[in-house]
Parts: sequence; structure tokens; C-alpha cells
Amino acid sequence: MNACRLIVPHADYEASHRTFLEEFAARGEGVVPWIVAEPYATFQAYVAMMEAASRGIGLRDGAVPHSTFWWVGASNEILGVSNLRHRLTDRLTKFGGHIGYGVRPSARRVGNATELLRATLVEARGLGLRSVLLTCDKRNVASAKTILRNGGVFEEEEFMPEYDRVVCRYWIDL
Repeated sequence: MNACRLIVPHADYEASHRTFLEEFAARGEGVVPWIVAEPYATFQAYVAMMEAASRGIGLRDGAVPHSTFWWVGASNEILGVSNLRHRLTDRLTKFGGHIGYGVRPSARRVGNATELLRATLVEARGLGLRSVLLTCDKRNVASAKTILRNGGVFEEEEFMPEYDRVVCRYWIDL
């Protein structure tokens, strides 16, 4: 785990990004966080879009500035991705929170999610956030454990009919 590092997206990782997506597809899983599966004309344009979003440029209606990070292993493969929303909207307060993250299936169960979230919390602190909200599906026990390992405090759960799931909310003080 020590050889892993958090980086900003870079065009040199196009092949790794592709295999990241392929792993989720092969398992029939939705890609998390959402930004990983955003369509793009060229990979360079995709990377540029993420960099612009971190500065609040080119956002969709209702979106907030957000920074994307890649958790890269010693082999320079993207093992995980996090997306840090710089502030909350009413919608993000109910579902989504400040941070979304995902780890490629072949890199799970060895601490990558915990370390990815820990490193993203450092970035959140750097933005001046004092606490962050994380949400997860109640059935996603692994994500709940990751949040708790990083100091998450359970706030509440709520059935959200628009998503047909129970969402759990956790706060982490920075």
C-alpha cells in the first residue's frame, strides 16, 4: 500500500482508465464515482474537463466545483478514483455527499478504499472544509466500513424512492 499515491488525472493513464472501466463492466457493476464513466471525444479532452471542473468551469446546471483524483499503484495502474465536491447542494446533502469513491474490482479487500478515502480527506482539508458528508447504500457494507475506518460518524439513514434504496449518511470531521 505504501507505493500507492493520489494524483490528479493525466492523459498518460488512458489505457489504465480503460481497463478500470472494463473491470466494472465485466462484473456487471455500475462505475463509481460517476465521473469515471463520463463520455468524452478524446481522453485529453476528458482530462481537461476534470481539471476545469476543479476550478468550477464548464459545470452542468446545478453542479458544484469538484476535484477528481486517481489512486495509482506501483505499477502505474489506476486502482481507485475519488471525486471531491467542494460544497454541498440540497441534492448532494441527501445523496452523494462531498466524496464519492470507487476501487477497481481486482484491487479490493486490501485497503485501497480506506487509503484512497484517507488521502482524499487530506485534499478536502486543503480546500478548507472542516467536515465532509459521505453517503452510501445501506447494503454496501464495505463502503460503510471504509467510512467508519476514516472517522465517519453515522448520522441517519433514509429510504429514497427516486433511487429505490436506503441511503446512509456519515460525517467526518477534518
